Amino acid sequence: MNTENDPWDELGSLDEDEPIHVLTKLYAMYDNDLTTGKADNGTRLFFQRLHQAIEQSKECNLNRR
Repeated sequence: MNTENDPWDELGSLDEDEPIHVLTKLYAMYDNDLTTGKADNGTRLFFQRLHQAIEQSKECNLNRR
């Protein structure tokens, strides 16, 4: 039986260059939902949180310089 933490284990076991491919695929899947009219609150929340995560990462990177 799968648990909620299984995706974390799977992400942790990916080769160094694979996480970007996973993120790209996930983005494309949600973007497809938007363009085909299948978007729901979860889709919109994904993009809001993705934007927040990007902004927070940028802020952290600026603070390190």
